[in-house]
Amino acid sequence: MPGLYRVRSPRFRFPADIASLRTELFNAFRRGIVCAILRHLVTCPVDPVSFIRRLPKAELHLHLEGTVTPETLVELSARHDSSPLDLSQAAALFQYTDFSGFLLAFKAITEHLRTPDDYELAAWRMAQRLARQGVVHAEVYVSVGVVYYWRRCEFEPLFLGMERARLRAESELGLTIYWIFDAVRHFGPEEAARVFRKAAELRPRYPSIIGIGIGGDERRTGAEPFRDLYAEARAAGLRLTAHAGETVGPEGIWGALNIGAERLGHALSAIHDPELMGILAERQIPLEICVSSNLRTGCCPRPEDHPLRRYFDAGLMVTLNSDDPALFLSDLDNEYRIAQDTFAFTQEHLRELASNSIEASFLPAERRVEILRRLESLE
Repeated sequence: MPGLYRVRSPRFRFPADIASLRTELFNAFRRGIVCAILRHLVTCPVDPVSFIRRLPKAELHLHLEGTVTPETLVELSARHDSSPLDLSQAAALFQYTDFSGFLLAFKAITEHLRTPDDYELAAWRMAQRLARQGVVHAEVYVSVGVVYYWRRCEFEPLFLGMERARLRAESELGLTIYWIFDAVRHFGPEEAARVFRKAAELRPRYPSIIGIGIGGDERRTGAEPFRDLYAEARAAGLRLTAHAGETVGPEGIWGALNIGAERLGHALSAIHDPELMGILAERQIPLEICVSSNLRTGCCPRPEDHPLRRYFDAGLMVTLNSDDPALFLSDLDNEYRIAQDTFAFTQEHLRELASNSIEASFLPAERRVEILRRLESLE
């Protein structure tokens, strides 16, 4: 990330005598790590749930449509359907057994987002939940490709509803939101071109549109067909993300890197390619890790098979994310608790994960520095 450098916190060794201790403390001040030392000197325990919630952090892999809960779906259905869904019927739409079933469930939910007011409601509810978790910034995928391909309607009026919610969130909650226009890879490059060009067209008026990405089923379409479109999007000033290595092997991640993706969603299969692991570590390419998502879709069969901890220990730029929290029965708070409880991350490790989320964001450097300072001073 421009202007920022990621280093692991240096270890502090307590010397045996007072004179040496004074020297070490002086050097610690010079190295800028005295705050970390003082945290280790505090003996009173910190409630882990409270600590996680108080961490100022960013969520970088979150789909707006996947934040719609069954309760909100009931409200949306009451607005539009002649026979509105009750809560049990709405909850049934969230059931699936594999990745293909998940995509169908996602489609069923998006079909109930029909008007600008619907998108405003979904975005505002999302913002409220994020703020309660200590999230200070979110970069949110919006399935513009689904709107064009399945709904056959213009997206800009719907986007205005999202923007109203974004502005309200910034004013009332202190939460900033950027939008990433997401294309569905298995709809093909022509459909992706509509999505990316709409992002480029709207961005001069709406700087909150920060980037583009491709999601969908990697098993059907790789990254290479989108190479020229990614170059076009980059030239238009858009940042580049891609879902990669979620349902296919390391070749999916190599493909995303080869077309210029700056940040990778999931990247589950990198663990099977030592050369790729080395490249990801050396270049500090941010990974949008989504543990609950990978387990619920069956892309990762068991928690102990998930590479999160191995990525972190290998020095990869790991961030935690909830992906589609309503569909995966999780949220960002819970992803941090999973890291602590299942993967033995300490509170200092969690602080580093939160720091990674800020460094890997597309925020301006000065805003990142401000949040990182708040993070470092948190006790």
